[in-house]
Amino acid sequence: MPSPEPDHTAGPIRSLWAHKDVAIAVLALAAIAAHLVIRYALDGSEASYRLPLWIALIGGGGPLVLELAAKAIRREFGSDLLAGISIVTSILLDEHLAGVLVVLMLSGGEALEGYAVQRASGVLRALAKRVPSVAHVRRNGRMADVTIDEVVVGDRVVIHPHEIVPVDGTVVEGHAVMDESFLTGEPYMMSKAPGSAVISGAINGQSAVTIEATALAKDSRYAKIMAVMQDSAQRRPKMRRLADSLGAWYTPLAVALALGAWGVSGDPVRFLAVLVVATPCPLLIAIPTAIIGSISLAAKRGIIVKDPATLETIDTCRTIIFDKTGTLTYGTPTLTEILPAEGIDPDRALALVAALEHYSKHPLAGAIVRRAQRETLPTYEPREIAEPRGQGLRGVVDGVEVLVTDRRRTLEAQPDAQLPPTAEGLECVVVLDGRYAATLRFRDEPRAGSRAFIEHLTRKHKFDRVMLVSGDRKSEAEYLAEKVGIPIVFAEQTPEQKVEIVRAESERARTCFVGDGINDAPALMLSTVGIAFGRASDITTEAAGVVVLDTTLERVDEFFHISRRLRRVALQSAVGGMILSIVGMLIAAAGYLPPVAGAISQELIDVFAVANALRVAIRPKSLTDIEE
Repeated sequence: MPSPEPDHTAGPIRSLWAHKDVAIAVLALAAIAAHLVIRYALDGSEASYRLPLWIALIGGGGPLVLELAAKAIRREFGSDLLAGISIVTSILLDEHLAGVLVVLMLSGGEALEGYAVQRASGVLRALAKRVPSVAHVRRNGRMADVTIDEVVVGDRVVIHPHEIVPVDGTVVEGHAVMDESFLTGEPYMMSKAPGSAVISGAINGQSAVTIEATALAKDSRYAKIMAVMQDSAQRRPKMRRLADSLGAWYTPLAVALALGAWGVSGDPVRFLAVLVVATPCPLLIAIPTAIIGSISLAAKRGIIVKDPATLETIDTCRTIIFDKTGTLTYGTPTLTEILPAEGIDPDRALALVAALEHYSKHPLAGAIVRRAQRETLPTYEPREIAEPRGQGLRGVVDGVEVLVTDRRRTLEAQPDAQLPPTAEGLECVVVLDGRYAATLRFRDEPRAGSRAFIEHLTRKHKFDRVMLVSGDRKSEAEYLAEKVGIPIVFAEQTPEQKVEIVRAESERARTCFVGDGINDAPALMLSTVGIAFGRASDITTEAAGVVVLDTTLERVDEFFHISRRLRRVALQSAVGGMILSIVGMLIAAAGYLPPVAGAISQELIDVFAVANALRVAIRPKSLTDIEE
């Protein structure tokens, strides 16, 4: 499978750029301090006390202005444009101290923003690392390790215990249990025997198997997911940040006031004074500060915010899409029905089977043992346990010969056995002393509180469209949707189909996707906000903007409330700060606030805005409103 070409420089460049802003802020602080010391403590000449300011303006203001000029050429007019105009104007009017103060405010805000948005980027790199680069191929009676790109259709490939399947294929030798849940959405460990299909990316269990390759690496299931992932990364929506939305009207207002003051008074210094006061530091500093506080609060609750933009936008999402397995369900089978034959005590049958299953590694064994323990049934010590490959589990328990097998083998041995009709989900058949005794059925049950969580989304969080999109079978998806109250269901969806659904929904409204597993990663990337339950897959957590470590829906609700609180406090800080700035601009326009005093006034406004923004880091009494 061809590996993607990840951008290995993106992380270091982003890190260096963030360090650049910190360095400029330190340079500006040092220049201001040196200027004040030389001018007032040492009584130096004008040339000597202006020199530190020139160094800061050229060394610090120059890169900032060039960056803003490049944005302007690309027609990206953000709220920081005022700061760039102020720096250039301060140089032209010899108001160097005011210019350096603006450099300090701008670089400080950029440094905070850089810290807030710094995140790991390597989704495709993580995806590529997951597939082995080498396959163990048996050719002409000899084993050889070849690159997976050299595997051809028909090759015999040996999959060792705990290895990841490199190509799609069919089992030809051996028996195994494989974890395909990340790829298919099916919640169970799947047993594999000769003739069973396996898919690339699945994790093998404790037994080696040999498969016959049925597709080239580049055509395998995993490669297709990688292709969809790359496409999703390129089409990921760019959200307009809160600061830019507010700056869209604030920036032209400030420029208009500054030009008006200059035009009426004829004094260009008033133009600079107005712009210095107008420098949107409540946007450049207070909002990043609130974001950092919210990220900190979320982390304390086991919620890792990898993309800070998600905090600003989740409260505006109106469609929420859920994956099934591991998201609304636990991702493990649960024994839901015991259907006994006539005259059979179901509790007795379950107790006998549980005694055997306690020693089995079958995917359904744990569900049977947990159910018997929950029912506090009698415990027995079995003897003569045997589990021949593909023949079921047998043994003697409390003097009874017990066989746990499947429907086909039971009917082959007992054609007259009265088994219940087939149903969706998984099942096993219990035979006691050679006669059919019971059918056990299994499903992946919803998480506790799922229905209450789903029901409150429309009422409390303004989601007007709640959907379930799953790779699982239709009956299983519809069964879950009915239990938790989701009205719109798409089942048996491939990663490509999930992406198309998310793309279509995102064109209609901002969309949140909540998922778990590699098959969800492309949809997580493409949605407005992607939330992953993060203990399952490194690829899923890379693709998502938010990772919930404690896999409970209550934590998802807490993230919603942390976001809502962030927007409220950030708007208070930003709008309050801008109102004070507008008052300062009017005073400066009237000639009562010179540039340096205006810059100092803006710093005081910043203190107010930042102090208010810091409140988001304090946890309120409750961060959830789910009503059980």
